[in-house]
Amino acid sequence: MSEIRDASLAPAGERKIAWAERYMPLLASIEEDFVRDRPFAGIKIAASLHIEAKTARFCRLMARGGAEMYVTGCNPLSTQDDVAAALAAGGMEVYSWHGCSAAEYERHLALALACRPDVIIDDGGDLVGLLHTHLRELIPGVIGGCEETTTGVIRLRAMEREGELRFPMVDVNDARCKHFFDNRYGTGQSVWDGINRATNLVVAGKTVVVAGYGWCGRGIALRAKGLGASVIVTEIDPVKALEAVMDGYRVMTMDEAAPLGDLFVTATGCCGVITERHFLRMKDGAVLCNAGHFDVEVDVAWLENHNGGVSAGRSDVTQGYRLANGRTVFVLAAGRLVNLASGDGHPVEIMDMSFAIQALSARYVVEHKGRLAPAVVAVPDAVDYDVARRALAAKSLAIDTLTPEQERYINSWNV
Repeated sequence: MSEIRDASLAPAGERKIAWAERYMPLLASIEEDFVRDRPFAGIKIAASLHIEAKTARFCRLMARGGAEMYVTGCNPLSTQDDVAAALAAGGMEVYSWHGCSAAEYERHLALALACRPDVIIDDGGDLVGLLHTHLRELIPGVIGGCEETTTGVIRLRAMEREGELRFPMVDVNDARCKHFFDNRYGTGQSVWDGINRATNLVVAGKTVVVAGYGWCGRGIALRAKGLGASVIVTEIDPVKALEAVMDGYRVMTMDEAAPLGDLFVTATGCCGVITERHFLRMKDGAVLCNAGHFDVEVDVAWLENHNGGVSAGRSDVTQGYRLANGRTVFVLAAGRLVNLASGDGHPVEIMDMSFAIQALSARYVVEHKGRLAPAVVAVPDAVDYDVARRALAAKSLAIDTLTPEQERYINSWNV
């Protein structure tokens, strides 16, 4: 039985899903193949994802390919209750609601895994982590799975290094059709959508501090620059720091950036990026938010325990904390993923590509049952190219192909 907030919200969720479906031509193309071939017939899939309209479209695609879907959230604040209701109304098992407690969140993960899944679809690694700690008895039945995000892949690689990973997990995040588009353009746009909804502040003329210059950080900085901000980047990787300089941004430590920034966005996947010593150096009214998967980048716990009073901001996702020096700093979405906790996540067309990679990678896992090592597996080039070609076709675009003479030339050393 599903555990959702309010079944009566289903019609509103259906409207959102219908809008997303209209602008997801890649999944429509893949659905034609899945309906014909039924690659997931007899397969149970447990999925931990941000439950919103694009995710719902993906889950329905997998179900139409024969899968039994058991869906739960991957972040306590990103589930949209109307979309969860719509999925449940369509017969899917859904265990999630917006604003769940830590205990409720873990119970929902366990309920999704209670189906004894064959395939795991993860976003952040929570399902895999629970399987490898408290539900190890279910591991023998798992064929493998897919991981959607950078943070989850980092966790999986750590498990692999320590010899703990017990089944293959496809690294969807590092497929070119995922991180080039989802992390850079998707995060870049959706983070600013979330910030703008929560604050209604102008970005032009402000100083924006972006922590981390990976693909997500690149996208966030690019959009901030486009909105007219002066951008500072903080990094630990010297190569990425140099890249940020060459892209036209100022680079410095967070200690140096703290008194300069008006808006701070973390995108590192690490903990303790903005802490006590930074808060105390910030301007009165500085706004902080996080674009990484877990709520550990901005030390909200310290703010909760060391403040002279809290004050509500403009919206229910904006919280102000008065510091001992008399200044107030504001945190958006409790330090959780601002683009989903304060917005609708990545644009529809971006998630069309990301979920296309997910769907085809899951099919790859099932087709190669028993032949993949218990390790982090790269998305096959054939899947990446398939998605890219479908995307070009959806835009009515064509590209050149090599002639036989060109093929011989680039594959020969003796020319």
